[in-house]
Amino acid sequence: MRWMWIDRFVEFERGRRASAIKNVAMTEPQLDGYLPGNPLMPAPLIIEGLAQTAGLLAGEISGFRDRVVLAKISKAVFHFHAYPGDTLFYNAELQNVESDGAIAIATSHIGDRLQAEVEFMFAFLTGDKFANQQLFDPADLLRMVRTFCLYDVGKDEHGQPLKIPEYMLEAERQLTASYASPASGS
Repeated sequence: MRWMWIDRFVEFERGRRASAIKNVAMTEPQLDGYLPGNPLMPAPLIIEGLAQTAGLLAGEISGFRDRVVLAKISKAVFHFHAYPGDTLFYNAELQNVESDGAIAIATSHIGDRLQAEVEFMFAFLTGDKFANQQLFDPADLLRMVRTFCLYDVGKDEHGQPLKIPEYMLEAERQLTASYASPASGS
């Protein structure tokens, strides 16, 4: 994931709900040119942050083995703008999860004020057609979700800490080993 629109998770319950924060900073390049003279967080990037929060929630159910893609935004309502210095609190809840996708409701708050409401549909790309297609390298995905503190706050359906999937740890070990070994042909 090249662009990350959340800073970290503060709550994460497998298959149910997740909460994340995004601090809006004047130093972010997207604020500078979006509306010159009126720096604000662009609404599409807030939608993207909410989609990342909900999409990671949907993807974690399978240990990130399912390929989860945003299929549809059913509703997006913004009540007011977010400006530099604001902290956006993203909340996502899975409403329905089936074998082929999930529906999520997500909100953004600044303090106790509802800033945005968005409904998402995610598709799970499964079957032979997608068998050899990988959306993310497992080691890169693990690095990203660790950056978001997902495994620091994440709980499973029994309230126990989430465990990192073994295939992701193995990919990380292989990557680390490749850095440590000398390049061939040197």
